Amino acid sequence: METEAPKTNFIKKHFIDTFIRRPVLSLSISFMIIVIGIGSFFTLQIRQYPYIDSATITVTTNYPGASPANIQAFVTRPIENSVGAAKGIDYMTSSSALGTSTINVYVKLGYNTNDVLSEVVQYVNAVINRLPKDAYSPSIQVNPADDFPSLIFAFTSDVMTPPDITAYINSELTPRLLAKGGLSKVSVWGNKPYAMRIYPNKEKMAEYGITATELADSIGSNSLIAAGGAIQGPYLNYVLNPETSMSTAQDYRNLIVKKSETQIIRLKDVARVELGAQTYDSSVKFDGKTAVLAGAVVSPDANPLTVVAALLDELPSIKEGLPNGLNVDVAFNSTLYIESSIEEVLHTLFEAVIIVSIVMFLFLGSFRAVVVPIIAIPLSIIGSFFLMKVMGFSVNLLTLLAMILAIGLVVDDAIVVLENIYRHIEEGMEPFPAAIKGAREIANPVVLMTLTLVVVYAPIGMMTGFTGALFTEFAYSLAGAVLISGIVAYTLSPMLCSRVLNREMLDSKLVHYIDSFFTKLTAKYTSILKFVLEVKPSIAIVGLIVTASCFFMMRDIKSELAPIEDQGFIAIMGSAPSSANINYLNTFSNPLAKILTNIEGEQNTFILNGVMGSNVIFGGFIMKPWDERTILQPRAAQKIQSEVTNIAGIQTYTYQTPSLPGIPRGAPMTFVIQGVTDYEAIYDIANDFIAKMMKSGLFVFAQSDLKFDNPVTDIKIDREKAGNLGLSMKDISSVLQYSYAGGYINYFFRLGYSFQVIPQLPRMDMLTQEQLGSIYLDIKTPIENMFNSQIPISALVQFKTKGQPLTLNTFQQLNSATISAVMAPGVTQGQAVDYMEELSKAELPNGFSYNYSGSVRQYIENGNTMMIAFAFAIILIFLALSAQFESFRDSLVILVTIPMAISGALLPLFLGQYLGASWASLNIYTQLGLVTLIGLISKQGIMVVEFANHLQKVEKLNKYDAIVKSSSQRLRPILMTVSAMVVGVIPLVFSSGAGAVSRNCIGVVISSGLVVGAIFSLFVLPVVYMYVAEDKSKFLEREKKEDEIIETLQQSDH
Repeated sequence: METEAPKTNFIKKHFIDTFIRRPVLSLSISFMIIVIGIGSFFTLQIRQYPYIDSATITVTTNYPGASPANIQAFVTRPIENSVGAAKGIDYMTSSSALGTSTINVYVKLGYNTNDVLSEVVQYVNAVINRLPKDAYSPSIQVNPADDFPSLIFAFTSDVMTPPDITAYINSELTPRLLAKGGLSKVSVWGNKPYAMRIYPNKEKMAEYGITATELADSIGSNSLIAAGGAIQGPYLNYVLNPETSMSTAQDYRNLIVKKSETQIIRLKDVARVELGAQTYDSSVKFDGKTAVLAGAVVSPDANPLTVVAALLDELPSIKEGLPNGLNVDVAFNSTLYIESSIEEVLHTLFEAVIIVSIVMFLFLGSFRAVVVPIIAIPLSIIGSFFLMKVMGFSVNLLTLLAMILAIGLVVDDAIVVLENIYRHIEEGMEPFPAAIKGAREIANPVVLMTLTLVVVYAPIGMMTGFTGALFTEFAYSLAGAVLISGIVAYTLSPMLCSRVLNREMLDSKLVHYIDSFFTKLTAKYTSILKFVLEVKPSIAIVGLIVTASCFFMMRDIKSELAPIEDQGFIAIMGSAPSSANINYLNTFSNPLAKILTNIEGEQNTFILNGVMGSNVIFGGFIMKPWDERTILQPRAAQKIQSEVTNIAGIQTYTYQTPSLPGIPRGAPMTFVIQGVTDYEAIYDIANDFIAKMMKSGLFVFAQSDLKFDNPVTDIKIDREKAGNLGLSMKDISSVLQYSYAGGYINYFFRLGYSFQVIPQLPRMDMLTQEQLGSIYLDIKTPIENMFNSQIPISALVQFKTKGQPLTLNTFQQLNSATISAVMAPGVTQGQAVDYMEELSKAELPNGFSYNYSGSVRQYIENGNTMMIAFAFAIILIFLALSAQFESFRDSLVILVTIPMAISGALLPLFLGQYLGASWASLNIYTQLGLVTLIGLISKQGIMVVEFANHLQKVEKLNKYDAIVKSSSQRLRPILMTVSAMVVGVIPLVFSSGAGAVSRNCIGVVISSGLVVGAIFSLFVLPVVYMYVAEDKSKFLEREKKEDEIIETLQQSDH
């Protein structure tokens, strides 16, 4: 005799009856979901990845001519010591080079960049008065952590010079591009602003008795900007505009430098004057031609697709307005990768819908029946757009990936409802009563399975740091789709079953064949299950062995932050000796350009000499579109690396840009050695580390940014002799500054813009120490027996040349050397980090420490974040199930198959790494797949355990009979849901093209984990149920006694 179900169940059953009996209500809810979802979709931003507020604040201070040591002591140290007190700093680096101090402040994720910027400005202003008098005011700029341009224009010309092209870009193109909106800046590579270059003739100056300081003072006092005020008449004011400045080279040539009773000496008499460039220390080549590149850097919060599209729409108009002889080409367009990735994801999405529909038909054999679960797909996905809009999300690669996974997930609830109602129809009931009875039976599992999956993704959405910022939108979008699918399964699916299904469809031959197949399969499964339950200890041991294998495979699988994606762009970084000048770079970059041109898949190349650093060559290799080439980016990078290693005179390495947002570009391994000691000791340690790294076989390239190969000439001044001649240290330093440093005196105007006036000796007069010694100084205190009023500087100084670093770098305000390394093919960041950790523990002396920067820093900081989310997801599901089942033991039964499913997911990763598969590593994508598996496998266990408990309570079956009957009756829905999910991710497994590797990672993990997990759910879970689950007959007895006690208490109250 059946006992009455609990009252709570009755309320839920009555509630679900409402939607079956009121079809208009059910349809109205679904139509509301569609209308609101579609309306929300058209307001969502489309971008590559979720917006991540990751920024770098750069403080740059110029002090022309100052040595790196003086820059560090008098400029860098005061500023970084002050700025270091600002809040929200992740880490800080500095570089002190000839004439320039650069401090980079990396803002922590989660901190408001504007707040950090405000503090940095405040702390810089606090020490600005402590800087040397001749140092320029610090400039502060905020850049995205990855400020590489999304779109690069290449300007070339046979008639215009680089300064002419630069003037066009800065005056016309840049304002035009910025006016389109969405850009943080326009970077100009090969930037050569106009300058009035004044090249003194040392012999002529000595002949006329003019020093470099006098020349500079004369120019500065005779060409300046003056404010004249205004004549204030009775009724009108007249603005006074004194013409005290000069604007042409001829004006400067005629400037009077010195005048005596017998002659007038003009600037043209002692110097060559020409309109030239502010600097000649860099050059740019695009496809072998001299060029200037203009890069549009998209703001982090803007949509790169729409911004770049707007700029490309402007390109025809830009071409029409170009000066004669100037050409423009699109050198690089990062949105091609974004668009191709999104297109591939949408293609995968469409494939998944088709495949899932076919599988559903093969399981059910009726188009009528297939409609019920399939209609949940568009409803759930469209409905999730509304939730994405409410939470401020965007349509990006990760949310689209969530939609692909949702296809297999959202049909699960509808399948469970459909199968149960379908089974009752097969047993002879009419559709309407079958829908009522089937829906009532399955109401609790549907709610429970929906909440289980929602709970799985909650920890991901609550994570902080890089992983949380990146995957919050993925997690909540997928959870939203699952939540909508639960609503659809509760409100629409039972109603559709009552109206769409009929008994006539059972007469179909295909339906008969499918039913017959599953009847035989169920019978076979039941017999195997009974045998399994007879050998429970052996099966339990197998389960334990499989569970233990997780830990061994997890330990041996390679790990990295994210796999390398084929983005169609490879960067090449070359380092010349520290003393190398632009002539050296131009000479040794030619072989590099030739190599890149001959690499398969090449579309465009560009070479930057001296742009990224005075001794640095940077190359860009842009590949053909994915459908026009057969070679993949990693293979092309390997070919380039093998070729450039043989270039003499420069150390060169290639790196593939990170596929994730907010990660600085550069070598995949950047290891920092730091200490309070001098740079010589750090230099020795860095070289020792590099030797051991290369010997390990894990790296194909490693170099340090600290090298003592830059010849520095110390000038020792005879102070006593100088003092006797009336010469101060300022007199001597001023002569050197205006002869060699290249610092500007003031500005001149041209075409409405101001440009620098720069005196500097011609390059041919700056080649040797002897030429430096021949510079003359004015004697201010006459000496007996001296007939000349000038003296060469060689009479006052001694020269001593020694090797010094080109730049002095710090990391977190400690002296440092950064080792940039490229791993050998097949070696991941995890292996490289493990080796560097062991090397540091064994070789790093006391008093020194180490750190990481770039992408490897993100790997270390976020490597275990997803695993923490994994642990929290299991805990939350366990608690949610325990609350629903009112049993900790039943929850444990459901979760027991999770580690077995994880072992199935890890197996292809473990084997794939030996086959060189690009997806075979533990990274944020594979870890995300592992977290997803928790909910998927739990859903299967819920169906079996919940129904087994129901059979014990209602039909009074013992545990053995209950678990056998439950497993047998739930075989078909389990196989259907697993098949739907597996085939739903199959397109991810076999996807190719842009962004394919990340999709492969998730697809492989989920498909293999689900298959293995389903097998263990069908055979191991029943064994565990027999060992662990509660005997519900005892539960019913306890519940009956409690009801009697409560009833007695109620009667006594009355």
